Amino acid sequence: MLVYHSNKRGFLDVSDNGFIEDVIASNFLAKTGRYAPESEFRSWKASLAEVAKVLRDPDIPDTLGVGIEFGIPQTSKRIDVMLSGLGDDDRSRLIIVELKQWSSSTASNKDGVLLAQRGGSGLEREGLHPSYQAWSYAELLKGFNTVAYEDRVDLSPCAYLHNHPSGLGVSDPRYREYLERAPVFLKGVTELQRLRDFIKSHIRKGDDADLIVQIEGGKIRPSKALADAVGGMVKGHREFILIDEQKLVFEDILAIERMATEERKQVVIVRGGPGTGKSVLAIQLMARITSERRLCKYVSKNAAPRAVYKARMKGSVRPSVVDNLFAGSGGFFETPRNTFDALIVDEGHRLNEKSGLYQNLGENQIGELIRSARCTVFFVDDDQIVTLSDIGHSTEIERWAKQEGAAVTRLDLSSQFRCNGSDGYLAWLDDALGLRETANSGLPSRDYDFRVFDSPVELHEAIRVRNAESNRARLVAGYCWDWDSKKNPAAFDIVIPGHGFRRRWNLGSDGSLWIMAPNSVEEVGCIHTCQGLEVDTVGVIIGPDLVARDGRLMAVPEARSRQDKSIRGWKTMMRNDPEGTTLRLDRIIRNTYRTLMTRGMRSCFVYCTDEETREYFRQRQKAGVWEGLRPAPTSPSLDR
Repeated sequence: MLVYHSNKRGFLDVSDNGFIEDVIASNFLAKTGRYAPESEFRSWKASLAEVAKVLRDPDIPDTLGVGIEFGIPQTSKRIDVMLSGLGDDDRSRLIIVELKQWSSSTASNKDGVLLAQRGGSGLEREGLHPSYQAWSYAELLKGFNTVAYEDRVDLSPCAYLHNHPSGLGVSDPRYREYLERAPVFLKGVTELQRLRDFIKSHIRKGDDADLIVQIEGGKIRPSKALADAVGGMVKGHREFILIDEQKLVFEDILAIERMATEERKQVVIVRGGPGTGKSVLAIQLMARITSERRLCKYVSKNAAPRAVYKARMKGSVRPSVVDNLFAGSGGFFETPRNTFDALIVDEGHRLNEKSGLYQNLGENQIGELIRSARCTVFFVDDDQIVTLSDIGHSTEIERWAKQEGAAVTRLDLSSQFRCNGSDGYLAWLDDALGLRETANSGLPSRDYDFRVFDSPVELHEAIRVRNAESNRARLVAGYCWDWDSKKNPAAFDIVIPGHGFRRRWNLGSDGSLWIMAPNSVEEVGCIHTCQGLEVDTVGVIIGPDLVARDGRLMAVPEARSRQDKSIRGWKTMMRNDPEGTTLRLDRIIRNTYRTLMTRGMRSCFVYCTDEETREYFRQRQKAGVWEGLRPAPTSPSLDR
């Protein structure tokens, strides 16, 4: 998504008339279906006036391309300004400009992190160095956009802090690596001229924003799957560029882990929804801590992610190394205290109370993990608790940390790196599923490719088509059908009358590797085989355990398969605590579908066995406008 584009002449014409921010806001509304927050509107007004000053140089060509607010594919992040044209060699050039209104800054000992005065509060707060931010955005653009990647466009990132006087802080030598990759330009006439010279050194001729338009229309390259990159990460390769809050959280955790001792045990709770980068951070932390020669393991209760990671690393990393780096959550009940420097617990919400096949070993997995390490990091999403035995709620982790005498740090991840980077889709889904009330009652189709199908056959065919592109599309369903084919391979499990739909659950022989197994697109996965993993497109069959009646969703636990272990024993629990059990079952079923419907990085296709439920999601899908913090601008929506 590109909010605005023009050439230098057109941009200055609009800016000189005094309503560039209104044009940007109007275009933003037209392209996103929502009003821009007031703070963003004020930022456009202040910073774009400074950009106009920069471009009022007669030696900068009038046909220089200008793009404003370009959405980086597969993220919720946007590039402030792009400038395009040709170099002396007639090669396409693109300058990325990160704009900041900071008035002061102070260096930090954390890599790529500094303190800065922002937002008019007068206080300096921790954030990313603008050079790191501009460089990371350029790397993401090269990684995801075919025009930027295949045409080998020269990308030159920089940052412009037009309110920041010269001096240390942002220019501190400890940031030399990032300053060399993306220079910073500060307040003052000299700095203004330096930025102009930077632009002119890269772009000699304009292109009327043709390159910017090409990039906007460029095909998105297949996103890098964590499972495919984990081997390189373990070897110390930079497989993923951490951006914005990901980088901040990563550096915070490293600092906490390095100061942890047996006497000063540390527990870090990182909360984040689907697609916020929890697993990427977990793997990178494990790799970094291990590379610094401290004893560390990646831990998960769910076997599926571990199995997929190990399979992808086969042949590139020694099996003994792999086995020493990855572990299940149930093997620490006999581990001596502080054996490990750090344990990185992914999908911490899935932890169980006891361990072993019969759930009869140990005391509590949370407490055992905390006792076993000087620093224990839990990545959790309280809205992905999907079984009655899941106990890893953030409040429970905090309780055990205090019991073990550990200091607790809480960190949050919110920016979206799945679901096409659509924070709007996640907010809409939470609202539609009744998990939390949000302003996103409608879903503009432009945010994320969400579709409701009238037939499971049509749904499966659409998944096959998407899978043919990259083997990254799968069909999943709520656990409402018995797994008969496990004992009788000729039997069909998921049978939906009236549509001729007959499919089998994933093969038992594939186990945790179902999501990458050959021909698994013809099978149906469930919550147990896909949680913690991702595909490009997910197809979800919503069974009779979640139905809409009179415009509201209701959970129907009795519609779950009798083989479903996630709610095993619920009828007994109902006799002892009907109200509490009803609430827990309702939450588990809604959480299950939230998890299934967020496995797709690009799209989610849905079929509901209940007709009224299909209509419910169609009605909820209708486009709406949110973030209505200000009325719609009345100025014209102009690009040229």
